[in-house]
Amino acid sequence: MGACLALCSLASCASCLCGSAPCLLCGCCPSSNNSTITRLVFSFFLLLGTMVSVIMILPGMETQLRKIPGFCQGGTAIPGIENKVNCDVIVGYKSVYRMCFAMTCFFFLFSAIMIGVRSSKDPRAAFQNGFWFFKFLILIGITVGAFFIPDGTFHTVWFYFGVVGSFIFILIQLILLIDFAHTWNKVWVENAENSNNKCWFAGLLSFTFLHYALAITAVVLFYVYYTQPDGCTEHKVFISLNLIFCIIISIVSILPKIQEAQPHSGLLQASLISLYTMYVTWSAMTNNPDRNCNPSLLSLVSNVSTIAPSGDSTPGPVQWWDAQGIVGLVIFLFCTLYASIRSSSNTQVNKLMQTEEGTGSGGEGVVGEDGIRRAVDNEEEGVTYNYSFFHFHLCLASLYIMMTLTNWYQPDTTTQAMQSSMPAVWVKMSSSWLGLGLYLWTLIAPLIFPDRDFS
Repeated sequence: MGACLALCSLASCASCLCGSAPCLLCGCCPSSNNSTITRLVFSFFLLLGTMVSVIMILPGMETQLRKIPGFCQGGTAIPGIENKVNCDVIVGYKSVYRMCFAMTCFFFLFSAIMIGVRSSKDPRAAFQNGFWFFKFLILIGITVGAFFIPDGTFHTVWFYFGVVGSFIFILIQLILLIDFAHTWNKVWVENAENSNNKCWFAGLLSFTFLHYALAITAVVLFYVYYTQPDGCTEHKVFISLNLIFCIIISIVSILPKIQEAQPHSGLLQASLISLYTMYVTWSAMTNNPDRNCNPSLLSLVSNVSTIAPSGDSTPGPVQWWDAQGIVGLVIFLFCTLYASIRSSSNTQVNKLMQTEEGTGSGGEGVVGEDGIRRAVDNEEEGVTYNYSFFHFHLCLASLYIMMTLTNWYQPDTTTQAMQSSMPAVWVKMSSSWLGLGLYLWTLIAPLIFPDRDFS
């Protein structure tokens, strides 16, 4: 009986995947707006590809694959069967590059197809909001094809694509964090004023203090472990500059003129941006090729010195589980989910992110003549987000995942190894400076252009 019910449930979910109309809200989909469901499913595709990449880069995966009889070249053989699979390509950083290449192509394809869609009445909107099974097959097909790409210069060229795309995505992450911080502060302040409950203010104060405490602790640890008395000049400059910049934006955020122009501006937003800036600074310093200025977290915890491999030695495998990579994945997951469900009330952020101001409509599901509940089509009059820009955002996210899982190491096709590189350091630091400048602009813009609406 239980098996029958399970089969019925799977059959109902299959209609969500194979439907040629917008996603049906069967037993597997919650009641919500059609636009939200679509963004969540596409984000799920991205997260699924990320999980596959993580699994393939796990240490020991290649060893396990070679144990499969008749599978890997050079592995366990079966008489009469030739091992044809190159497991060097399937696992390790090569698999991450190819998997993320496939996801980037997939989302870029949809970004190009969806240019100019204005409402759900456009025939292309049906393909955006439905046909999930066929879109999944397209993603699988591109992925399989990516693993047949010859090595050559592919990894070197795709590394620079990843650097540029990740740089842009870091800025988008910062925009989403700024929007989240403003929304967070606004909601809690309004709750405190409407309910006369001081606990809301206490919560804001507590989180602000926590963010600043973590940022200051990070600065101290950076000076202790990532600088040397007679060296590491770049790190000293990076830490000092970003510390000064964070102090500046904190002071500017509470100036009377700023408070008058933006009543909801405060230290909560500045503290969150400061903490994120310190994370980016840390992430940049961990890509410094000089091991004297870049000790691994494992060596700091276990008190074991880390020595950079010499030019004629064989470097060890890339360890994707470095702390900065894990933190980067957590922030990525948060920003991806937030971008999928966000409905900002800030007009400037909506213009920048190509979305419409949230109206809070929908949420109940519509029951059709066939008795099946469907998503609320809230885009008949106009789309609530730019389809093309959303896919472009996921395209950049795929590149960011590729760089994060490989620790921004530059592939060396000669030694088949991954090496730290200074370009990654400068890309991350410049993105942190641009991000701080962007946040500072959101504070002073209402004063410079008083006639424009920055609410």
